[in-house]
Amino acid sequence: MTALLEVTNLSKTYQISNLWFKDRIIKALEPISFQIQAHKTLAIVGETGSGKSTVAKLLVGAETITSGEIKLNGQSLQQGNFKQRCQHIRMIFQDSGTTLNPSLTIEQLLDEPLLLNTDLNEEERVQLIRDTLHKVGLLAEHMSFYPHMFSGGQKQRISLARAIILKPQVIILDEALGALDPSLRSQMINLLLDLQQQMGLAYILIGHNLGIVKHFSDDIIVLCQGKVLEQGKTSQVLNNPQHKYTKKLIMSQQFQLVRQQTTAKTKTK
Repeated sequence: MTALLEVTNLSKTYQISNLWFKDRIIKALEPISFQIQAHKTLAIVGETGSGKSTVAKLLVGAETITSGEIKLNGQSLQQGNFKQRCQHIRMIFQDSGTTLNPSLTIEQLLDEPLLLNTDLNEEERVQLIRDTLHKVGLLAEHMSFYPHMFSGGQKQRISLARAIILKPQVIILDEALGALDPSLRSQMINLLLDLQQQMGLAYILIGHNLGIVKHFSDDIIVLCQGKVLEQGKTSQVLNNPQHKYTKKLIMSQQFQLVRQQTTAKTKTK
């Protein structure tokens, strides 16, 4: 099957200039390559500073590429064409509340990308906004509401609506599920899976919660200090890790889970 998104030798370095010392070159991301098909999810995991967010920024065009190539449907994405990236590759962040302008209604928030990226008239835009809200489990009546009137889980659904309203092909979930409590997280994962099947979406899940990764992703990349340490099918990598760093991540997650369960039992006594 042909890859929807193909990334080849993508890398990012920063040059830091100093008046008194020699310029420094910092390798934020060493060459990384991967492919992802429609209806599939790729997880990119690692600790803070591992390079996960750098990958996301390069994919959406928020950072310039040092080297490498990004292809969507076999066509190379032009580095300067931000509008093209915006339409086809969308991003959802962890703290959805900070990404929603509190002075705008939900209708205005969802109308912004349509005004910038489509030629739809007002009636068509309003209908698309209603349809999109319905897809994420919200009501048409919510169009006149403001972000502060919603719960955290509902705000995440609004962010999802804003991400899918341009009918993208790839959505990047940058720690988008980690802040939700278990019940809301389960609902959000089910919604994402439903939309993935309906729209043929490819997801890139960026995070460090291996429990979510294990149940939600098909493939995984383990990053550490900008380097790919392990890559493959999620089940194979997590069930039989080959690199000591991956083993460390798994053990750390298991320890945190045991500690949370112990704390919960203590509180119930």
